Amino acid sequence: MLVDVRGPEAAAFIPRVKAVIADYSYNNFGDYRIWPGPNSNTFTATVLRAVPQLEATLPSNAVGKDFRPYPYVGLTDSGTGIEASLWGLLGVKLGWVEGIEVNFLGLVAGLDLRHPAVKLPGFGRVGINDGTAVAAPAPAK
Repeated sequence: MLVDVRGPEAAAFIPRVKAVIADYSYNNFGDYRIWPGPNSNTFTATVLRAVPQLEATLPSNAVGKDFRPYPYVGLTDSGTGIEASLWGLLGVKLGWVEGIEVNFLGLVAGLDLRHPAVKLPGFGRVGINDGTAVAAPAPAK
């Protein structure tokens, strides 16, 4: 789980989420490719970008999260920082939610500033628990 929003606040986000889904550029058979994207992580990142008030981003080991169909300079996905990216293959981010990230060929390394940790390519975060919820194990039968 990346973020939990309920009630009127969630209701306010629904039209924006529906609009970005309807306008998503890669919704045809054959549009997806695992690397460098677009893929399912690209879709989720696109939805998060449409609602920066969520201040959420995908984990650093989500391949395809940084894919963009063009070079990009602007706000990070969460809207809490800045980024520069060349098609998601080479880039840098500096933001409160994202921390410091360097992207090379889709692999991300960096530092998580909010919840101190190192971001390692392919492994994700190594450090203090980031507060991300995990599903409870199913009860034994």
